[in-house]
Amino acid sequence: MNSLESSRLLLALDIGGSHVSAALCVLDDLRVIHLTNAPLGGVSSFDGFVDLLYLLGREVAGGPRHLAGAALAVPGPFDCIAGVSLMKHKLDWLYGKDLRGALTARFGWASGQLRFLNDAAAFLTGELAAGSARGANRAVGLTIGTGIGSAFAIQGQCVTEGRSVPPSGEIWNFPYGDGTVEDLISTRALKAEYAARTGKSMEVKAIAETVTFDPDARRVFERLGNNLGQVIRDVIAPFHPEVVVVGGGMARSARLFLPIAQKHIECEGIHLVPSRLLEQAQLIGAAAYWRDRQASAGTAPAARPKPGVSQGTEGASMM
Repeated sequence: MNSLESSRLLLALDIGGSHVSAALCVLDDLRVIHLTNAPLGGVSSFDGFVDLLYLLGREVAGGPRHLAGAALAVPGPFDCIAGVSLMKHKLDWLYGKDLRGALTARFGWASGQLRFLNDAAAFLTGELAAGSARGANRAVGLTIGTGIGSAFAIQGQCVTEGRSVPPSGEIWNFPYGDGTVEDLISTRALKAEYAARTGKSMEVKAIAETVTFDPDARRVFERLGNNLGQVIRDVIAPFHPEVVVVGGGMARSARLFLPIAQKHIECEGIHLVPSRLLEQAQLIGAAAYWRDRQASAGTAPAARPKPGVSQGTEGASMM
């Protein structure tokens, strides 16, 4: 592959609470051509985290290769312009550190070749570009895992303010019932309810596998569906989305609770659907965001030369 062709390739990274996913994406059509991941359990320092991202980049690129840059889907709170994490509740070794500066130095990139995007916004952007929300004028994305992430979009662009948009586009801490939305809708909530009913501590996948013969498993998924439908009706419906896409770890069990949730919003004109892209949604969304921002800025990818790298070569080096 020559340098001009490879400059249409982008490194996309999705930073989760327990692992990092990395993909090599083709910018022209947002195809993922190589995907890998690694656990974060062994990472205990900022330098170790930067090393991990660099090694994952090398792995998906297949070794030294010239790339257009990288896009990172990151959990909030995070200053996506500065590239600095504001999280204190997890990944504490990342808090306040200049991730943009560390990665550009390690990869040999100019600052503009690296872009950050909230992970829920990356999920919805991916589904708008190539998934279940494609063609929707107004859409909402929900990622249900240990917590619940949310993103709101109008005409293909994520928004964090405006009429009927919750503060910062987030609903996890939205007061609801006797607590918050996240207290009702999350893998943590489902597992806790199942444990309270049965005395058994099980993962969501295992609970889902017992639904056909375990009435307690069936009831906790029914409760999740009812809670989700009510929250969409009361909190999200005022935004008037055409579609609400559900992703995250719960998406693989969507058949057990989405039909129940849909009954609560039948009169709202909202189509509730599972993610089509699943674990690739954030990666594709991050790549789409990078591509669109570069185009709107009118800038072409440019490498910051490193020793041994020709200044006349287009793209960023993975050396």
